[in-house]
Amino acid sequence: MGLRTANTANTVTTNQAQGRGQHPIRILLVDDHAVIRQALRMLLESQPELEVVGDVENGREAVQAVEKLNPDVVLMDVVMPGLNGLEATRQIRRSSPGTRVVMLSGFVDEDQLLDSIRSGASGYIIKKSDVSELVLAIQTVQRGNSYFSSALSEGFDLAEVLYQAKRTDQRSGVDALTSREREVLQLIAEGYTNQGIANELYISVKTVEAHKAHIMAKLHARNRTDLIRYAIRKGIVRLESVEEAERMLVNMGDDGVLAG
Repeated sequence: MGLRTANTANTVTTNQAQGRGQHPIRILLVDDHAVIRQALRMLLESQPELEVVGDVENGREAVQAVEKLNPDVVLMDVVMPGLNGLEATRQIRRSSPGTRVVMLSGFVDEDQLLDSIRSGASGYIIKKSDVSELVLAIQTVQRGNSYFSSALSEGFDLAEVLYQAKRTDQRSGVDALTSREREVLQLIAEGYTNQGIANELYISVKTVEAHKAHIMAKLHARNRTDLIRYAIRKGIVRLESVEEAERMLVNMGDDGVLAG
């Protein structure tokens, strides 16, 4: 599924807002569940100060949509197939530093919050938050500030997480990987063969093999199973995505290394 852009109703709302001398905040929605995107669109389009300029279903489409639409704020799901929200946020912040990103998560997770901040996200919202908090988050980050869901303060010390996110002296694991290596790691965990990864990223199989070797060395992984476990633990892929990929893979060796 490709980019879904603003509809006629959006244009009317935008014109009304501009007629009052206001400039609506332009928003891109990113979530692999169509129902969630539709619900978010309906909620946000009811707010005259907001304009939904498009919605896409994965991180790779999000990066392309930001280049095309130049939104003010991206509402980004964290775990998505192909390219997850964390890596998409890194790429968006590099290519479009003026675009702010708010991560959307289904639950409170300290590691995921830490990774989101390090990826360049300006906010982190729990999906069960009410529309008033979501609108407040969008307005806050659009002004150049940060916003974190009120639910986060109930589970851990937010100030400590923010402090850890700023530290660069102890970064390891996924933070030690290059952008391309993080993409390759996700595709490995999703069951792609070396050839499949090469086709997806438009690189050679030898380059894929080199990336995989570097990833395994940096993560101290012995085989593909170790990489999958790490990807699940870090929220890079969903467990159900891995289970589906496992059912599709029939040419795997006993040591858990992908064929191809």
